[in-house]
Amino acid sequence: MGFKEQIDYNRLPKHIAVIMDGNGRWAKGQGKVRVFGHEQGVLSVKDIVEGCVEVGIEYLTLYAFSTENWNRPKEEVDALMQILISTINKETETLNKNNIKLNAIGNIASLPQECIDDLKEAMEKTAHNKKCTLTLALSYSAKWEILEATKKIVAAVKDNTISLDDINEDLFSSKLTTVNIPDPELMIRTSGEHRISNYLLWQMAYTEFYFTDVLWPDFRREDLFEAIVDYQKRERRFGKISEQLN
Repeated sequence: MGFKEQIDYNRLPKHIAVIMDGNGRWAKGQGKVRVFGHEQGVLSVKDIVEGCVEVGIEYLTLYAFSTENWNRPKEEVDALMQILISTINKETETLNKNNIKLNAIGNIASLPQECIDDLKEAMEKTAHNKKCTLTLALSYSAKWEILEATKKIVAAVKDNTISLDDINEDLFSSKLTTVNIPDPELMIRTSGEHRISNYLLWQMAYTEFYFTDVLWPDFRREDLFEAIVDYQKRERRFGKISEQLN
């Protein structure tokens, strides 16, 4: 029996977040330059997005480019931006065919203008889609996001739009870039690393983590289904005890 056949469709995670790691190491293992790994990683993205739609995952967020990634060699960063542009242009029609809405979070203004323009156009063209929301975290940093939310709240207090007593978790969440997206129930990280790398720190307070040694270019929908099955074997108590859940 494959992992897809083991999935309980009544207990699917509504939102899966992914850290796509291992492209460079995969390329090195093939005797290729790092960019080759990023190019092959696009194939994994397509398969995982299709896998999520296949089983009914409503939200998928991919950590595509962190603020720390700007520190990589310029040649690699430039290549990543070109891969992003070409992929968005090629796949917009496919997103529409599969009823997938494209979204983006992060410091989008820091991206090259061509990236921003293509991203906005693709988001507009897919805005009506309802089956799945695919969010790309681009030039993203959870610490940056939290600081930006804090600045918005401080400005609102100064303007007397809100009072200090109005500040709570719901208000803070409403100032984040993920305002219309539920918190992820499952976070998958590939390549054997066991950290969350400044990713959705506020949103993942109660997220289940799944780490796999598979490098991202080798990660396919069967691996995704395995992660979902593993998630469904866990008991999510949210501070309660087991007896309170029954």
